[in-house]
Amino acid sequence: MFKSKASQAEQQQYQEKFEQLKPKTPILKNVIWAFIVGGLICMLGQFLMNYFVSLGFSNKEAAGPTSVVLIFLSALFTGLGIYDELGRRAGAGSIVPITGFANSIVAPAMEFKREGYVFGIGAKMFIIAGPVLVYGISTAILIGFIYWLRL
Repeated sequence: MFKSKASQAEQQQYQEKFEQLKPKTPILKNVIWAFIVGGLICMLGQFLMNYFVSLGFSNKEAAGPTSVVLIFLSALFTGLGIYDELGRRAGAGSIVPITGFANSIVAPAMEFKREGYVFGIGAKMFIIAGPVLVYGISTAILIGFIYWLRL
């Protein structure tokens, strides 16, 4: 039940050796890549928004089609394997909320497509995004109920 002193010493030596040998994370490089890629995704979103406004949409109306295009592109690039490669290189920069969320829904579906449409894609599609949806919707309902009570 209690670890012997020899076992603790071995574990300490192992931990020290592990710390010496593990590769160092290039934090500055990762932060710069995340900033650049996240900025480019946001810049694409702003370009799309401006395009829809130039077609006669108001800013509020242009938000919907902009989101749809970003979600579509994210899902398409995930299906083609491009978004995963982008995520490997850009890290956190690729999980800009709307594109990262679309990727988190499509990626498990693509991984389990060989198991069929129902038990593969259908069952696994929301394995990552499901908890986010459940808690997000539950919180929205709770806040809406509280708001309704205050009126």
